[in-house]
Amino acid sequence: MSIFNVFTLLGGLAMFLFGMNVMGEALEKQAGGKLKKILEKLTSSPVKGLLLGAGVTAVIQSSSATTVMVVGFVNSGLMKLNQAVGVIMGANIGTTVTSWILSLTAIESESFVMQFLKPATFAPILAAVGIIFYMFIKNDKKKNVGLALLGFAVLMSGMESMSGAVKPLAEVEEFRQLFVLFTNPVIGVLVGAVVTAIIQSSSASVGILQALSTTGSITFAGAIPVIMGQNIGTCATALIASIGAGKNAKRASMIHFYFNLIGTIIFLIVFYTLNAIIGFSFIDAPVNAASIAVVHTTFNVFATAVMLPFNKWLEKLACITIKDTKEDEEFQMLDERLFATPTVAVYRCQSLTNAMGKTSLEAVRKAVSLITKGYSEKVAEEVVKLEDKTDNYEDKLGTYIVQLNEKNLSVDDSRETGRLLHCIGDFERIGDHAKNIKEAAEEINEKGITFSEQGKKEIDTISNAVCEILEMAVSAFEKNDVELAKKIEPLEQVVDILKVVLRNRHIERLQKGVCTTETGFVFSDIITNYERIADHCSNIAVCIIETDKNSFSTHEYLDTLKKSHDYEFESLFEAYKKKYAL
Repeated sequence: MSIFNVFTLLGGLAMFLFGMNVMGEALEKQAGGKLKKILEKLTSSPVKGLLLGAGVTAVIQSSSATTVMVVGFVNSGLMKLNQAVGVIMGANIGTTVTSWILSLTAIESESFVMQFLKPATFAPILAAVGIIFYMFIKNDKKKNVGLALLGFAVLMSGMESMSGAVKPLAEVEEFRQLFVLFTNPVIGVLVGAVVTAIIQSSSASVGILQALSTTGSITFAGAIPVIMGQNIGTCATALIASIGAGKNAKRASMIHFYFNLIGTIIFLIVFYTLNAIIGFSFIDAPVNAASIAVVHTTFNVFATAVMLPFNKWLEKLACITIKDTKEDEEFQMLDERLFATPTVAVYRCQSLTNAMGKTSLEAVRKAVSLITKGYSEKVAEEVVKLEDKTDNYEDKLGTYIVQLNEKNLSVDDSRETGRLLHCIGDFERIGDHAKNIKEAAEEINEKGITFSEQGKKEIDTISNAVCEILEMAVSAFEKNDVELAKKIEPLEQVVDILKVVLRNRHIERLQKGVCTTETGFVFSDIITNYERIADHCSNIAVCIIETDKNSFSTHEYLDTLKKSHDYEFESLFEAYKKKYAL
């Protein structure tokens, strides 16, 4: 084997790995938008999860990519850990499709049909179709298809180059002796695991082994342990991906590792026990690309059949390894790994923004109770914690959504991220006003300020109105309910009127000496914060309504609404005036 063969081998390997990477990314991007819908149909059935994992992996040609996505979905809360078990097992079966495709390089028949199935024949055709799709068609989906075809053609060309480059190794005695070492199961498994962990793809390492098999120097005894190790080595990708993720994401990656490790141990024990008893005649026979695909498939189907009934034990083992912690992992669900599937990332942002809205609502309720029901140090501390949480939501969500917007989003996803960015600012400001109300309650408590009976009734009235409008805003946002959102602006107008009336009445009480100036300042602070909370609820409602019409003309909408004398608006306005009459 000359130095030029080595150059050809390295070039072929580079083409092979590059082609596999390009094809996998293109297919993943093409399929990613549909994954949310697929996941929504998932049940806790391990068999359905297994079929899903096998199907997705067969499409995107990478069990590592599927498993990394599963880690991201578990981390984001979109998939439960018990659902992940079946998907991970299925991914191992789905990845065997690649080895069967690569085995086509070994076809030697003179038949036209069989010759057409050889990669050397159809890869150039796929490359020609792919370059047309990629360069001359503007549709993004078709561009992805073209890129996937180009990646596959490059992959196959690299496979052919590697196979041709290593053929002279058949005459090298040292090469044959090297694979004799791999007949030792421990050495073979370690070599397969290390090589696969380095190149981050079991499909790629199996392909390399298939290329080397063309030398005729690799026997079943040497290939089987290496293939077992390759399945363990592919776990490295998911384990790396889980670094910095939540505990359930780490557990999902450990399930992948334990599945392959335990499956390998059981398979090797069964295989070598039967070989010692029966004596397999093929054990010292040379392998080819097709027989490697058979071994790869047999192992993964065997491991799945053995481990699937014990899926709950795998989950428990992962939970024992990664123990529960008390830390809050909510914000770890904003996982950058989900940028590969933007629709799922947007869904996660929706869920957290819904939680942010509920947090701001809880903060206001507790702050209002400090005014209407009396001061409590414990409740005041809870308001501060809730307000801090809304700040954290805005910081984390805002940063994540801005990064997400830089990705290739669909029109619907782009519209939704705009709605989310618009509303998280309002929810954060509502949290700030809750804190301001809490501070007013502290001042009332510390200075022993008391309101007149009439003043108390007035505060109770506007408090109830503000709590109702905020409840409607949070509910309308969570459900994206346009009809409910339309009921908010009439109540906001009523709150504005209540603020003016309450302020005027309080000034009258001050003039009559019923209340003090100090009481007046606190009273004014409270109703001002109430009115601003209602304003933010109005902003949220208008955003929901205008987003539904694919518009963000907030001021234009409000001006039109007020000038149009809309019957529904006027009716609701009068109903709210009657409900909160002083």
